[in-house]
Amino acid sequence: MKQQTTKTIHNVKPSTLEKRAHKADYGKEQIKILYQDQDLMVINKPSGLLTVPYPGSKSRTVLSVIENIMRKDGSYSSKHRPFVVHRLDRDTSGVMMLALNEKAQKLIMASWQQMVTERLYHAVAENPKNKDRYLESKGLIDAPLAYNAHNIGFVLKEGDKPSTQRKFRNDGQEKSIYERNLEGYGSNTHFKTVPARTHYKIIFQGETHTLFELSLDTGKKNQIRAHLASKGYPLAGDENYRAKTDPFHRLALHARTLEFIHPFTNEKMRFEVPESESWLKYVQRGDKNPKTPVWNQKAEKEAKKVSVESLNKHIPRKALVHMDFMERMKLKSK
Repeated sequence: MKQQTTKTIHNVKPSTLEKRAHKADYGKEQIKILYQDQDLMVINKPSGLLTVPYPGSKSRTVLSVIENIMRKDGSYSSKHRPFVVHRLDRDTSGVMMLALNEKAQKLIMASWQQMVTERLYHAVAENPKNKDRYLESKGLIDAPLAYNAHNIGFVLKEGDKPSTQRKFRNDGQEKSIYERNLEGYGSNTHFKTVPARTHYKIIFQGETHTLFELSLDTGKKNQIRAHLASKGYPLAGDENYRAKTDPFHRLALHARTLEFIHPFTNEKMRFEVPESESWLKYVQRGDKNPKTPVWNQKAEKEAKKVSVESLNKHIPRKALVHMDFMERMKLKSK
């Protein structure tokens, strides 16, 4: 029995263990409904809650929570239920819209770019080590995104190549997520990219961190996180993009503002939920001696093992889990 318990703990991501220890509402995140009519709903999504389930997942999601709320108040039916029209990453909090019937979903998704007049995010990011890399006070990051084997977005650099060759499928099997993110076959395999444009404005730049305001021309998966990381500004608490700090025990990304024209009434509607005041105070104060996040502590230990194992062209699987695509490729090339 003890062996089974130990195995379960070791299979859990270090960042998940960290959240369990410090996140008061872990696994019981509550949604606040900001607005609701017969066609749509606007909510304040908490950090840590998936928008929709992924294959095989039994986790609570925005959809499942809203469905339960509607069933309890008697408003749920096959023709009146929640539909996703856009998504927020699991660890992103903030203002989010859902359709409440299939007609509304189709109309909203078809006219999203026209009906949404403003959509703003706030984020706390670590500053680049080299001050010469600091961004201007405002600007545009226009860089296509590719996706690695874990379906995590990143900005391609010169020389980036997939770790595997894409093969023709003659056996009727569905392509893996990684293969769907690639183009070409055999030696011509390369990353598929999608356009991504992020407008940013620096609200406050401290000694160690920066508070950003961001808006999107395109809403791609991981867009803000990948774009800022590519400029040397990984978001605080972001394990996937090698953040060195985790001051809030969560990803420091919040969808603050959503303004849109109601698709049926033509009324202009605006919803704004500020991020915690602790974000700005943290940036103003600075963090010169941050506590190393638990996932980086484990990654550092694994990296030491890798440096030895790589001499024999072997990289432990546990180490690969905590490394991004480019880190793995650099080690394999040694």
